[in-house]
Amino acid sequence: MVDLVIIGAGPAGLTAAIYAMRANLKTVIIEKSAPGGQIVNTGEIENYTGFTKLSGGDLALNMFNHAMSLGVDYAYGDVESVIKKDNIFHVKTESETYISKAVIVASGMIQRKLGLEHEEMLSSNGISWCAICDGPIYKGENVVVVGGGNSAVEEASYLSTLVNHLTIIQNLPHFTADKKAIDHLMKQPNVTVIFNTLVTRFVVEADKITGVEVTDNDTKETQIIPCKGVFEYIGWLPNTYMLKGLNITNPWGYIEANEKMETAIPGLFAAGDVRVKQIRQVVTATADGAIAVQNVLKYLEARD
Repeated sequence: MVDLVIIGAGPAGLTAAIYAMRANLKTVIIEKSAPGGQIVNTGEIENYTGFTKLSGGDLALNMFNHAMSLGVDYAYGDVESVIKKDNIFHVKTESETYISKAVIVASGMIQRKLGLEHEEMLSSNGISWCAICDGPIYKGENVVVVGGGNSAVEEASYLSTLVNHLTIIQNLPHFTADKKAIDHLMKQPNVTVIFNTLVTRFVVEADKITGVEVTDNDTKETQIIPCKGVFEYIGWLPNTYMLKGLNITNPWGYIEANEKMETAIPGLFAAGDVRVKQIRQVVTATADGAIAVQNVLKYLEARD
């Protein structure tokens, strides 16, 4: 039995762990991949208070080391379900079941995929969702970036420093990224942008990607863009499959929680990008983690 299980080791989960350990709560944090969440895949962060610029990887490592220095119990695992029975939570992974008085879900989001044929086969072998991780593989090659938001534009700017030529496919007639990021990208001489167009097929030869077919939204005309790699940045899905049946998510899968991070189930809290909220940034995720723990403490006091 522990006081608190935190699902997810991104900025929200790690901040919650820091506050929980400082409050002397017996805490376990469970993460199925690298600690740090999505910021691990972010090249530079320029809007986190106190740092004019730092890499996402460095910030993630600092957060992780801070939490570990306080003695939090860190466990690797993919949480499959969360069940409350007799006022106790059972958090089940593929190999363990953790028993806890309270739970904070800070599981973040996962990349949305195009859903086209060969996508799974080409995953990490021609198709990527992380320019920092896989960009160097395509040095001197032609690549395609799909998307027009901040992630797509910022990652495309990084890729442009490595590749021979980069083509961006955006389904809208304009970018949705911040103007500063767009201005920086458009200064790159080896970048072409095709707006109002969808990727409709991966061109594959001998199990390797050789290009993408794109279709104009208005004219329905198609063309093939030769490439050796594709980077997809078309949005996110909340990582809430472990909460199936609890009826605490909205129709899009995001957790509904109040300003105290409380869900409709007493003792079950949410923090970070996984919950319904206006702004999803590192600074708001860390704030969520801190607020959640303060209300976990109040819940545990009333419970005991």
